[in-house]
Amino acid sequence: MTESPGATPHPGTFARAWAKAVSGTSYLPMTQAQLESLLDRLTAELASALLTEPFDLRAGHRVGAELVAAHIASAEGLGRTVEVIQLRLVRDLGLVAEEVEDRMARLLAAVATGYARALRDRTLDEQESIRRAAMRARTQAERALRASEARFRHQATHDPLTGLPNRTLFTERLTAALNEPGRGAQRVGVCFLDLDRFKVVNDTLGHQIGDLLLATVAERLRKAMGEHLVARLGGDEFVILVEQTAGTDDMVALAETALAAVRTPALVDGHELQISASIGIVERQVAGANPTDLMRAADSTLHWAKSAGGARWALYDAERNQRELARYALSAAIPAALERGEFYLDYQPLTSLRDGSLVGVEALVRWRHPELGVLRPDSFIGLAEETGLIVQLGGWVLAEACREAEAWSAGGAAAPFVSVNLAVRQVHRPGLVQEVRALLRQTGLPPERLQLEITESTMMSTAEEPVRALRVLADLGVRIAIDDFGTGYSNLAYLRDLPVTELKVAGEFVAGLRSSSVGRTDERILASLVSLAHALDLTVTAEGVETAGQAERLRAIGCDAAQGWHFGRPAPADRIMARIR
Repeated sequence: MTESPGATPHPGTFARAWAKAVSGTSYLPMTQAQLESLLDRLTAELASALLTEPFDLRAGHRVGAELVAAHIASAEGLGRTVEVIQLRLVRDLGLVAEEVEDRMARLLAAVATGYARALRDRTLDEQESIRRAAMRARTQAERALRASEARFRHQATHDPLTGLPNRTLFTERLTAALNEPGRGAQRVGVCFLDLDRFKVVNDTLGHQIGDLLLATVAERLRKAMGEHLVARLGGDEFVILVEQTAGTDDMVALAETALAAVRTPALVDGHELQISASIGIVERQVAGANPTDLMRAADSTLHWAKSAGGARWALYDAERNQRELARYALSAAIPAALERGEFYLDYQPLTSLRDGSLVGVEALVRWRHPELGVLRPDSFIGLAEETGLIVQLGGWVLAEACREAEAWSAGGAAAPFVSVNLAVRQVHRPGLVQEVRALLRQTGLPPERLQLEITESTMMSTAEEPVRALRVLADLGVRIAIDDFGTGYSNLAYLRDLPVTELKVAGEFVAGLRSSSVGRTDERILASLVSLAHALDLTVTAEGVETAGQAERLRAIGCDAAQGWHFGRPAPADRIMARIR
């Protein structure tokens, strides 16, 4: 090969022209100087390929591949490359066109081939990279999903505050323990734990301190219970599952350990706190047990421990549970029983010890239960007081007593007053005065023929409103009596300032009058009570008088009236009418 006469090779000039041609055809991650340097080197390879013997096309392949590697990878970039090589390379290098024409064509083809192969390989590499990236992304997404699902599950089955298993996981474990094949003869136990007066901590120190205390208690229980599952059910309630027990002694020992762990003083955010807990224990054979009944029994037993003062455990008692269920059913039936008219009143005579006349009667409510027969007040009054139904029931008793007592005026003789017991809730009810006024107006019963019996504890309350209401009623003429006097405060001096007209002495003192040895002490106590009551212008009625001897001794010490079986048992209103006549 020979150069054209007088021509001087100018590879740098060609490289600059090449760089200018391909600039802008695609994004090039290099400066113009870097591009010209690259193309200058590639120009040298092309020139060498054209002039070297034997002719080797691999240089064209390499040039095409390097163009793609340098991101000169668009169709326009390849076209301009071919164009500039074809038009300027031979001239700028000072070569004879005729001599290199064949080699130039083949070299351009080699450049295009190398370019195409490199572009294909890069495309394949990019596709593979994309595929691998997609696979990695999918793998990462699946891993993240599994992690998210797992977190949703250390959230669905564990308590976020304490880290303990929550109600869901506890129920799953308990159900599994009860349903595991071959365990029917084995025994399972549950300790249901609740912190005593935990609300005080939240109310006085704030919920943040309360939460820290819960976390402390949870950690103590977890450590103290060892292998046994400890879960937080919510609030300040925790539960311990013992999947295999040897009997109630095991559970009691475990409960004692838990109580000891809780009551150890705890330093929480600078506050030294001491708290106790109550525990309900249920232990039974796996066969026939189910999670719902087991937890219901544990909950009931926990309430027994709470009602006994807390800071203790209580053991489930099936008979007690049945009694309480029966009590609950009885209390729930009271509203419907009132609507159906199942309640009625009997009246017990209050007899003057001076002349034996009937001065009053005490209204005693009865329940004619459709299944249990006639129930006396001690079967349901306590339930009504616990549930608040005593206001509704007591209102009915008061209204019925006023209605029936008004009819006794038609007997022609002096009609007795009717004495009605008022529960604490009734006395504290704001509308008591209005209620009594309305009843007296509706029934026509004179106020002096109504006596309201109040317990000592109610009268000795520091609350002003109940006492003010009773004063208003006393000003209307309604009699106010203290019931079961002597079993509570027995503060006669305090009675000076209260609107009381009568004391009803508790039957415990009267019962002692049956015995000559014990009775003399009770007789002296009664004599003192009567003397002090009379000094306060109060009348005294003795309750529970069952014998003539008791009546005589009461008469001798100056007691005004008495009631009890000796003077007559409770009877319906028509019997009272007959006695008046």
